Amino acid sequence: MEFLFQPSRYKVAYGGRAGVKSWSFARALLILAATKKLKILCAREYQASIKDSVYALLKEQIRLLQYEGVYKVLQSEIRGKNGTEFIFRGMKNNPEEIKSTEGVDIVWVEEAQKVSNESWEVLIPTIRKEGSEIWVSFNPRHESDPTYQRMVKTPPPGAVVVNSSWRDNPWLSPELEAEKDFLKETDPESYEYIWEGGFEVVRQGAYYHKLLMDAQREGRVCSVPYDPAVPVDTSWDIGVDDETCIWFWQAIPGGEYHLIDFLHGSDEGIEYYLEELNRRKYVYGKDYVPHDFKARSFAAGGRSAYQIAKNHGRKMVVVPRMNPLDRIQPTRTLLPRCYFDKAKTDAGLESLRNYRREYDDDRKTYKSTPLHDWASHGADAFGHYAVAYSGRKVVSADVEEPPPMEHADNAWMGM
Repeated sequence: MEFLFQPSRYKVAYGGRAGVKSWSFARALLILAATKKLKILCAREYQASIKDSVYALLKEQIRLLQYEGVYKVLQSEIRGKNGTEFIFRGMKNNPEEIKSTEGVDIVWVEEAQKVSNESWEVLIPTIRKEGSEIWVSFNPRHESDPTYQRMVKTPPPGAVVVNSSWRDNPWLSPELEAEKDFLKETDPESYEYIWEGGFEVVRQGAYYHKLLMDAQREGRVCSVPYDPAVPVDTSWDIGVDDETCIWFWQAIPGGEYHLIDFLHGSDEGIEYYLEELNRRKYVYGKDYVPHDFKARSFAAGGRSAYQIAKNHGRKMVVVPRMNPLDRIQPTRTLLPRCYFDKAKTDAGLESLRNYRREYDDDRKTYKSTPLHDWASHGADAFGHYAVAYSGRKVVSADVEEPPPMEHADNAWMGM
C-alpha cells in the first residue's frame, strides 16, 4: 500500500477478504490529512445513514493511531485541527449533492463493486481540483461490473492498480486463517470469490452452472484460435435501451463448436455492429438473429436492422419469437460441445454463468421464469444459435434453413 503516499490521479486496490484494503486506505488518509489541510469525500453507492459509511472505521483508526488530539469526531463528519474535513455521501440517491460538493482533494470510494456507471459519470467530473485524487477499494463481484471494467480491465491512464489478498496481511488472525482453509477445502468456488478476489459464482437458480464448470474443468475455456478454413457464424440478441450481444461461432467438423469471439455494447445502432464485424476480418457464414431484427427500431432512416444488414451482404437466419425457457434446453445440450476462447469471450461467459431463474422475495423461492437483467442478453444470443441447430424451424428469405445438428445423436430430446 506504499502507492497511497505517491501522487496519482487514480489509486485502486481490489482483491479478496482480509487484504487490508480498507484499513490501509483509512490509515493513509488520516496520516496524510494530519500533515496538511485536505477535504476528503468518503463515498459509496448507497448510504442511507452515517452508519453505512466508513465513518466508524475512521473513528476506530483514529483511536488505534492515537490521533485523538489531531481529529475531532463529530456526529456526521470528522474534522482535523488543521482544517481537514472528512465528509460522507451516498451517490445513488443523491447525485445532485455529489455534483455540488466543491473543492475535494481526495475521494475514497469504498465497496466500489456496487458503483454504477451513472454514479461514476457524476462523481469523476466533480473531483476536478488541481492535484485531486480518486481512491477506489473493492472486492470484485462480477467481471461485468462497471468498477471492475473501468478501474481494472481498462484502467485510466496513470492509474495505480494493486491486487491485495490475505497473503499481503501479516496480521491475519489464526481464526481467519482457519476459516479460509476450511472454505478452500469444503467449497473451492466460494473460496476463490471470497478469499482470492475472484468473481462471484452464481449457483442457486443458475441454468448453466454445472455445464460451465465442466467446461472449465475439461479445459474447454482456453485459447481458441480462428480457423480461416471454417466460416464464422454469429448469433445476436439486440437491445435499444440495453445491451446488444453477438457470439462468434465456428462449427468444427467432428462435432465441436468453437466460440472465438464476443461483441457487446449499448446505445449503438446496427451500423456500428456491422462495422465491428467487418473490422474483425473473419470469413463469415450466417447470422442468427432474433425475430425483432425486422421490426425493432434499431436503425436510422426508417429502415430495419434486417434491411441494413442485408444491404451489407449479411446472410441472415431469423429465429422465431419464443418463450425464453425454450432456449434453455437447446443451450444445455450444445454447451458440452463448446470450446470458449478465454480472452475474447470472457464477458459472454460471465453472462452465461449469471443467467438464472428469477427469485420471488415474497415466497422465498425461485420462479420458473428467467431473470431479465444484464446477463440475459448474452445468454439469449447464445440460445438463438442453439435453437437453430436443435433442428427447430427458422426462417430466412436469403438462405436455406440450417439442418439439424449433425452430431446430436438424438441428444436434443434426451437431456
